[in-house]
Amino acid sequence: MTPGKRALDITLALLLAAVLALPFGLLLLLLWWREGRPLFYVSERMRGIDQPFWLWKLRTMTVVPPEQGVSGGDKRARITRTGAVLRRYRLDEVPQLWNVLKGDMSFVGPRPPLRLYVERFPDLYAEVLKNRPGVTGLATLTFHRHEERLLAACVTPEETDAVYARRCVPRKARIDLIYQRHWTILWDLRLMLETIKRALNK
Repeated sequence: MTPGKRALDITLALLLAAVLALPFGLLLLLLWWREGRPLFYVSERMRGIDQPFWLWKLRTMTVVPPEQGVSGGDKRARITRTGAVLRRYRLDEVPQLWNVLKGDMSFVGPRPPLRLYVERFPDLYAEVLKNRPGVTGLATLTFHRHEERLLAACVTPEETDAVYARRCVPRKARIDLIYQRHWTILWDLRLMLETIKRALNK
């Protein structure tokens, strides 16, 4: 990560934290009243081949014992009514400001993968994770809706895993590497603005 990209991340994260402090506090109270505890979902992700970190999000599903794998149709019934709204406007990702400030993530980059996929495709992720994982990114904006449709059709964890590994991982990686080759600060700003626009237009 270049010093300029890191400086942009820190500046924006601090500004957003200041602006969102009060509304986010009110949102936490609403979630506590409607859904109860825990308020947060904390999951291991990877920022490098041997560099795990804890990703913070607002909880959007009912609580179950520890599990693995990405979310597909097999987990759809667990999404709460409040969680569906949070996901629709990407409000569940606000706690990732903490990950950005810590340096685990950038605002723009590849989405942080689960350890099991990094271990399954180490050569691929060794290239992809030369960029710091991001809250949003080129692959998120261009492939995420298609990925959701693919995974929504899955009815078991095994099917979800197979579809994600076979049809999503390589396609997203190709897009992430295009971003990596052509990165500029200006492109980061454009991708962030496009992310905000899409969230507000839902």
